Amino acid sequence: QLVESGGGSVQAGDSLRLSCAASGLSLNKHHMGWFRQAPGKEREFVAAISRRGTTYAADSVKGRFTISRDTSKNTVYLQMDGLRPEDTAVYYCAASGGVWATIETYSAYRYWGQGTQVTVSS
Repeated sequence: QLVESGGGSVQAGDSLRLSCAASGLSLNKHHMGWFRQAPGKEREFVAAISRRGTTYAADSVKGRFTISRDTSKNTVYLQMDGLRPEDTAVYYCAASGGVWATIETYSAYRYWGQGTQVTVSS
């Protein structure tokens, strides 16, 4: 089970930190990812962290968003700085059942959280 928290409504330029608490699976055995979906748009990849802690982010958020994890808490984080109105979306945490090469692919993820809303106003 994956449970996201930390979403909310903020102003452009503000920061938020999303959390994803995992139960029933180990972060040491799954690549973890964050995706987002805006109204009327497809779900898109945001960032991922490998079983060993390697990170990767989409170009659209690189330099502004940082993915990290705390294996002692079995929790993954997404630190979002410099938020923009175009970052408004429901953010989902997911656990991959595939290899690292597929971490940007929606279908590679086996488990999903319920999502948390992030709204950025200008």
